[in-house]
Amino acid sequence: MFFIAGISNKIDKLDHNQTIICSNCGKYGRYEVFMEYTCLSLFFIPVFKWGKKYYAKTSCCGSVYLINNDIGRKIANNENIDIAEQDLQLVQQGHVHSIKRCTNCGFETNEDFRYCPHCSAMLK
Repeated sequence: MFFIAGISNKIDKLDHNQTIICSNCGKYGRYEVFMEYTCLSLFFIPVFKWGKKYYAKTSCCGSVYLINNDIGRKIANNENIDIAEQDLQLVQQGHVHSIKRCTNCGFETNEDFRYCPHCSAMLK
């Protein structure tokens, strides 16, 4: 008789929808919440999870925050809860796009466009 077992790190996306105004880039966005954990599997079936950490990633600039474990457990249990600024700890700052100006028509934008939405010239 033999056993097939393994230990691996996994990331699960949790079902949480909360719109925000990002404190990093100032744009509208939402939090995407993830749970990272280590898992023991027997015959490819997860048996035991430990080392759970909860993260929120902003959809606007991609900043990543570590969430308080109590709040993360509530989100994982599908409780309707809002994440507050004091529940977050910045792990990785996202990319803030600078203002681009079209050399052809003068249109200004801070979006990550490659081409001008007014005249279709390439933005530099």
